[in-house]
Amino acid sequence: MNHNKNTDKNKDVNSQEDDENTTSVNNDDSQINEGTPIDEKDSSNNEEDLNNDESDAQDAINDLKDQLLRSLAENENLRKRTTKEIEQIKKYGHIGLLRDFLNVVDNMERAVKSSVSENQSQSGIKNLVDGIQIVLNEMKSLLDKNQIKKLEPLHEKFDYNFHQAMFESPSSEHDEGLILEVVQPGYVLHDRLIRPAMVGVSKGKIIEKDENEEKKE
Repeated sequence: MNHNKNTDKNKDVNSQEDDENTTSVNNDDSQINEGTPIDEKDSSNNEEDLNNDESDAQDAINDLKDQLLRSLAENENLRKRTTKEIEQIKKYGHIGLLRDFLNVVDNMERAVKSSVSENQSQSGIKNLVDGIQIVLNEMKSLLDKNQIKKLEPLHEKFDYNFHQAMFESPSSEHDEGLILEVVQPGYVLHDRLIRPAMVGVSKGKIIEKDENEEKKE
Protein backbone atom coordinates (compact mmCIF):
# COMPACT_ATOMS: atom_id res chain seq x y z
CA MET A 1 0.00 0.00 0.00
CA ASN A 2 2.65 2.43 0.95
CA HIS A 3 4.63 1.41 -2.03
CA ASN A 4 1.71 2.27 -4.33
CA LYS A 5 1.22 5.63 -2.68
CA ASN A 6 4.89 6.45 -3.18
CA THR A 7 4.66 5.41 -6.76
CA ASP A 8 1.64 7.61 -7.32
CA LYS A 9 3.42 10.51 -5.66
CA ASN A 10 6.45 10.01 -7.90
CA LYS A 11 4.22 9.95 -10.92
CA ASP A 12 2.55 13.14 -9.82
CA VAL A 13 5.94 14.80 -9.26
CA ASN A 14 7.22 13.65 -12.61
CA SER A 15 4.03 14.80 -14.27
CA GLN A 16 4.40 18.24 -12.70
CA GLU A 17 8.03 18.44 -13.82
CA ASP A 18 7.05 17.49 -17.36
CA ASP A 19 4.33 20.11 -17.32
CA GLU A 20 6.80 22.73 -16.04
CA ASN A 21 9.36 21.75 -18.70
CA THR A 22 6.72 21.92 -21.41
CA THR A 23 5.58 25.32 -20.16
CA SER A 24 9.20 26.54 -20.12
CA VAL A 25 9.79 25.34 -23.68
CA ASN A 26 6.59 26.96 -24.86
CA ASN A 27 7.61 30.21 -23.17
CA ASP A 28 11.01 30.08 -24.87
CA ASP A 29 9.42 29.43 -28.25
CA SER A 30 7.02 32.27 -27.64
CA GLN A 31 9.91 34.61 -26.83
CA ILE A 32 11.75 33.50 -29.94
CA ASN A 33 8.63 34.00 -32.04
CA GLU A 34 8.07 37.42 -30.50
CA GLY A 35 11.67 38.45 -31.12
CA THR A 36 11.71 37.58 -34.81
CA PRO A 37 9.55 40.52 -36.08
CA ILE A 38 11.70 43.00 -34.11
CA ASP A 39 14.87 41.71 -35.76
CA GLU A 40 13.27 41.94 -39.20
CA LYS A 41 12.17 45.53 -38.50
CA ASP A 42 15.69 46.50 -37.41
CA SER A 43 17.13 44.95 -40.54
CA SER A 44 14.64 46.82 -42.71
CA ASN A 45 15.52 50.11 -41.01
CA ASN A 46 19.22 49.46 -41.55
CA GLU A 47 18.64 48.84 -45.26
CA GLU A 48 16.68 52.10 -45.57
CA ASP A 49 19.47 53.98 -43.81
CA LEU A 50 22.02 52.48 -46.18
CA ASN A 51 19.90 53.41 -49.20
CA ASN A 52 19.53 56.96 -47.91
CA ASP A 53 23.27 57.23 -47.32
CA GLU A 54 23.98 55.96 -50.84
CA SER A 55 21.51 58.45 -52.30
CA ASP A 56 23.07 61.34 -50.36
CA ALA A 57 26.55 60.27 -51.46
CA GLN A 58 25.45 60.11 -55.11
CA ASP A 59 23.88 63.57 -54.85
CA ALA A 60 27.11 64.93 -53.39
CA ILE A 61 29.10 63.34 -56.25
CA ASN A 62 26.76 64.87 -58.83
CA ASP A 63 27.09 68.30 -57.22
CA LEU A 64 30.89 68.03 -57.29
CA LYS A 65 30.77 67.00 -60.96
CA ASP A 66 28.58 70.00 -61.80
CA GLN A 67 30.90 72.35 -59.92
CA LEU A 68 33.91 70.88 -61.71
CA LEU A 69 32.29 71.26 -65.14
CA ARG A 70 31.29 74.85 -64.42
CA SER A 71 34.80 75.62 -63.20
CA LEU A 72 36.32 74.12 -66.34
CA ALA A 73 33.93 76.10 -68.55
CA GLU A 74 34.74 79.36 -66.73
CA ASN A 75 38.47 78.69 -67.06
CA GLU A 76 38.08 78.02 -70.77
CA ASN A 77 36.13 81.25 -71.27
CA LEU A 78 38.75 83.16 -69.30
CA ARG A 79 41.50 81.65 -71.43
CA LYS A 80 39.72 82.66 -74.63
CA ARG A 81 39.14 86.22 -73.37
CA THR A 82 42.76 86.55 -72.30
CA THR A 83 44.00 85.24 -75.64
CA LYS A 84 41.75 87.69 -77.48
CA GLU A 85 42.92 90.61 -75.33
CA ILE A 86 46.55 89.71 -75.97
CA GLU A 87 45.89 89.59 -79.71
CA GLN A 88 44.18 92.99 -79.53
CA ILE A 89 47.15 94.47 -77.65
CA LYS A 90 49.61 93.05 -80.16
CA LYS A 91 47.50 94.31 -83.05
CA TYR A 92 46.58 97.79 -81.81
CA GLY A 93 48.93 98.49 -78.87
CA HIS A 94 51.16 100.90 -80.81
CA ILE A 95 48.33 103.00 -82.19
CA GLY A 96 49.26 106.07 -80.07
CA LEU A 97 52.81 106.11 -81.41
CA LEU A 98 51.56 105.77 -84.95
CA ARG A 99 49.18 108.69 -84.48
CA ASP A 100 52.12 110.93 -83.59
CA PHE A 101 54.18 109.52 -86.44
CA LEU A 102 51.52 110.54 -88.94
CA ASN A 103 52.15 114.22 -88.19
CA VAL A 104 55.72 113.72 -89.41
CA VAL A 105 54.41 112.19 -92.62
CA ASP A 106 52.06 115.13 -93.14
CA ASN A 107 54.85 117.66 -92.64
CA MET A 108 57.11 115.81 -95.07
CA GLU A 109 54.40 115.84 -97.71
CA ARG A 110 53.83 119.57 -97.24
CA ALA A 111 57.56 120.26 -97.52
CA VAL A 112 57.81 118.30 -100.78
CA LYS A 113 54.82 120.09 -102.32
CA SER A 114 56.06 123.51 -101.26
CA SER A 115 59.62 122.96 -102.50
CA VAL A 116 58.49 121.65 -105.88
CA SER A 117 56.07 124.49 -106.54
CA GLU A 118 58.39 127.36 -105.51
CA ASN A 119 61.94 126.24 -106.34
CA GLN A 120 61.65 123.71 -109.15
CA SER A 121 64.32 125.41 -111.28
CA GLN A 122 67.04 125.42 -108.64
CA SER A 123 69.15 122.24 -108.74
CA GLY A 124 70.21 122.43 -105.07
CA ILE A 125 66.69 122.67 -103.85
CA LYS A 126 65.70 119.91 -106.24
CA ASN A 127 68.23 117.57 -104.69
CA LEU A 128 66.82 118.44 -101.27
CA VAL A 129 63.37 117.67 -102.50
CA ASP A 130 64.57 114.36 -103.92
CA GLY A 131 66.06 113.43 -100.55
CA ILE A 132 62.87 114.37 -98.73
CA GLN A 133 60.89 112.37 -101.24
CA ILE A 134 63.02 109.29 -100.59
CA VAL A 135 62.46 109.62 -96.83
CA LEU A 136 58.76 110.11 -97.40
CA ASN A 137 58.59 107.01 -99.59
CA GLU A 138 60.31 104.99 -96.88
CA MET A 139 57.83 106.23 -94.31
CA LYS A 140 54.93 105.29 -96.55
CA SER A 141 56.45 101.87 -97.11
CA LEU A 142 56.70 101.48 -93.34
CA LEU A 143 53.02 102.35 -92.99
CA ASP A 144 52.06 99.79 -95.63
CA LYS A 145 54.20 97.15 -93.95
CA ASN A 146 52.32 97.66 -90.68
CA GLN A 147 48.87 97.48 -92.34
CA ILE A 148 48.29 101.23 -92.03
CA LYS A 149 46.17 102.54 -94.88
CA LYS A 150 45.65 106.12 -95.95
CA LEU A 151 42.13 107.52 -96.37
CA GLU A 152 41.64 110.07 -99.15
CA PRO A 153 37.90 109.87 -99.77
CA LEU A 154 37.57 112.57 -102.43
CA HIS A 155 34.17 112.43 -104.20
CA GLU A 156 33.11 109.55 -101.97
CA LYS A 157 29.99 109.41 -99.80
CA PHE A 158 30.55 110.92 -96.35
CA ASP A 159 30.88 108.28 -93.63
CA TYR A 160 30.93 109.51 -90.05
CA ASN A 161 32.79 106.34 -89.03
CA PHE A 162 35.89 107.40 -90.99
CA HIS A 163 35.40 111.07 -91.89
CA GLN A 164 35.16 114.32 -89.98
CA ALA A 165 33.29 117.18 -91.67
CA MET A 166 35.17 120.49 -91.46
CA PHE A 167 32.72 122.49 -93.55
CA GLU A 168 29.73 122.16 -95.90
CA SER A 169 29.49 123.85 -99.26
CA PRO A 170 26.80 124.05 -101.94
CA SER A 171 27.65 122.39 -105.25
CA SER A 172 25.88 122.24 -108.59
CA GLU A 173 28.06 119.33 -109.71
CA HIS A 174 27.91 116.99 -106.73
CA ASP A 175 25.04 115.45 -104.83
CA GLU A 176 24.42 116.18 -101.19
CA GLY A 177 26.69 114.25 -98.84
CA LEU A 178 29.57 113.79 -101.26
CA ILE A 179 33.06 114.87 -100.20
CA LEU A 180 34.29 117.90 -102.17
CA GLU A 181 37.69 118.34 -100.56
CA VAL A 182 40.08 116.39 -98.35
CA VAL A 183 41.65 118.85 -95.93
CA GLN A 184 43.71 116.19 -94.18
CA PRO A 185 43.85 112.47 -95.01
CA GLY A 186 42.83 109.86 -92.46
CA TYR A 187 44.46 106.57 -91.54
CA VAL A 188 43.27 103.16 -90.38
CA LEU A 189 45.17 100.30 -88.74
CA HIS A 190 43.71 97.07 -90.08
CA ASP A 191 40.01 97.82 -89.55
CA ARG A 192 40.43 100.34 -86.70
CA LEU A 193 40.43 104.08 -87.22
CA ILE A 194 43.60 105.90 -86.17
CA ARG A 195 42.62 109.34 -87.39
CA PRO A 196 39.55 110.41 -89.37
CA ALA A 197 39.90 112.15 -92.69
CA MET A 198 39.04 115.85 -92.37
CA VAL A 199 36.84 116.77 -95.31
CA GLY A 200 34.52 119.31 -96.87
CA VAL A 201 31.05 118.03 -97.72
CA SER A 202 28.61 119.04 -100.45
CA LYS A 203 25.25 120.48 -99.52
CA GLY A 204 23.87 119.59 -102.93
CA LYS A 205 22.51 121.66 -105.78
CA ILE A 206 21.17 124.72 -104.00
CA ILE A 207 20.27 126.54 -107.22
CA GLU A 208 17.94 123.79 -108.42
CA LYS A 209 16.30 123.69 -105.02
CA ASP A 210 15.60 127.44 -105.20
CA GLU A 211 14.09 127.06 -108.67
CA ASN A 212 11.84 124.23 -107.47
CA GLU A 213 10.67 126.37 -104.56
CA GLU A 214 9.83 129.23 -106.95
CA LYS A 215 7.81 126.88 -109.17
CA LYS A 216 5.84 125.66 -106.17
CA GLU A 217 5.00 129.26 -105.25
